[in-house]
Amino acid sequence: MSQDIKTLPKAQELPDEAVGSFEEGKITDLTAADIVHAAEDGYTQEQYKKLLRKIDFVLLPMMWLISGIQYADKASISTQATFGIREDTHLVGQQYSWLTSIFYIAYLVAEAPGNYVLQKTRLGATVAVCMFSWGIMVLCIAFAKNFAGLAALRFLEGVAECTTYPALLIITGTWYTKEEHAMRSLIWGSSNAGMDILTSLINYGIGREAERHPGGLAPWKGISLFLGSLTIILSVVVFFTVGSPREVRWLTEDEKRMASARIVASQTGSDAQKRDIDWRQVKITFQDPQTYFFFFLVIVNSIPNGGTTAFGNLVYVSFGFTPLETIVEGKIPQQALSILTFLLAGWLTLKQPNLRLYIMIASVIPAFIGMLALALLPHEGHLWTSWGMFLMTIVGNVAGPLIWTFVPSNVAGRTKKSVTGTVVFVAYCAGNCIGAQVFQNKDAPRYIPAIVVCSIMYALEIFIMIAWRTYYVWQNSRRAKLISDLGMSEEDSGHQGRLNAESDMTDYENIHFKYSF
Repeated sequence: MSQDIKTLPKAQELPDEAVGSFEEGKITDLTAADIVHAAEDGYTQEQYKKLLRKIDFVLLPMMWLISGIQYADKASISTQATFGIREDTHLVGQQYSWLTSIFYIAYLVAEAPGNYVLQKTRLGATVAVCMFSWGIMVLCIAFAKNFAGLAALRFLEGVAECTTYPALLIITGTWYTKEEHAMRSLIWGSSNAGMDILTSLINYGIGREAERHPGGLAPWKGISLFLGSLTIILSVVVFFTVGSPREVRWLTEDEKRMASARIVASQTGSDAQKRDIDWRQVKITFQDPQTYFFFFLVIVNSIPNGGTTAFGNLVYVSFGFTPLETIVEGKIPQQALSILTFLLAGWLTLKQPNLRLYIMIASVIPAFIGMLALALLPHEGHLWTSWGMFLMTIVGNVAGPLIWTFVPSNVAGRTKKSVTGTVVFVAYCAGNCIGAQVFQNKDAPRYIPAIVVCSIMYALEIFIMIAWRTYYVWQNSRRAKLISDLGMSEEDSGHQGRLNAESDMTDYENIHFKYSF
């Protein structure tokens, strides 16, 4: 960190270029001082609580649906694998693995352009268009005849889905305070499991119907038609409901002011900042050690995720379950446990601050034990023991969404947030791509080498999390000493920190910024 610690001038001296404006000229020329004043004195806690209830009522269900349907769409290939897609499209060798890797390669290639588009365009409209596009791709998978057709569609699906998680993080950061980030992120993050349960029940019905009428539509095709159509319908709803505080139509002008003022205390910047790219912040992003903790932890976390997302159902089949039993005995119990662990983790973060990294560490331990035991168990006669060990690994899924919550909580500066988000999702794509390739066709049906790799990744996660928390504690202590040496009170420091944030100063420069962990 630079030794030249930066603080901004007094509120009245703030430059005009540090401010933004709300669209249509209705809320204009809001200086950083205006926004901070509104946050500190403009509204009562009762008004904020009423607004929060309204935000939760509209946004949380939509975020849940967006996150859930994108997961169901990209992970549907795993269910389709047990219902004949490999045989009907004549996949051989590692071609099935490549269908997952190709998706994440596309995700990776499109990530930086996608983040640029999100920064320059209306958020809700961009997400809706992307959803509509990947819904078309998922629907068209039902008509694929070979690997080339499937690969092309999966690539285009990855391109369209690449904006989903960055958009959800932007929404979380612009609507919710630091204290609310973890719980809200875990709520919409639980949709992966929740939507998977709902779609699994539909997929089970499709599979049962196909068994009764062997000459009819192949079940894997029915799954694509159902999911693609659902995504297209939801994209229309998203277009009219999702956006940043200054974009949505379901808030009054005063509520838009209040929504921006409400999050000022987080010192991460409100939605009133300009959207131009600040190249200085790009440089700062790669000077910040926090960026590298994000990168390495996400890539290590994503390797097991990529493998189990693509091959989870096939692992259940290797235990001795039928394709239909993998849904009822495997996926549904697994995802039900996932929802419970997400809600428990969210409740704990509300009850006790700075527990996120401890919760992440605790969640990965049973995942490590389960994977390691699965690799060591004999193949025959341990169906339900193997089932239990694989079930334990789902608890480790809590860590992924909690890692992402640190982007809106601990990264300030609009461009720095965007670049950090890109780094996170590059790591996410790379890890998932590697994870799919770790599962080799020659190791079927048990995939022991891949299971061992996953267990090693879980162990490595724990060590990185401990180091990351140590770094945050050190930074906060160091900044507290600097502020004390300046003779500033906690109240004055908080006020100056909010001014700095509303002038688009990064967390790396703003010594009044306190990291959450």
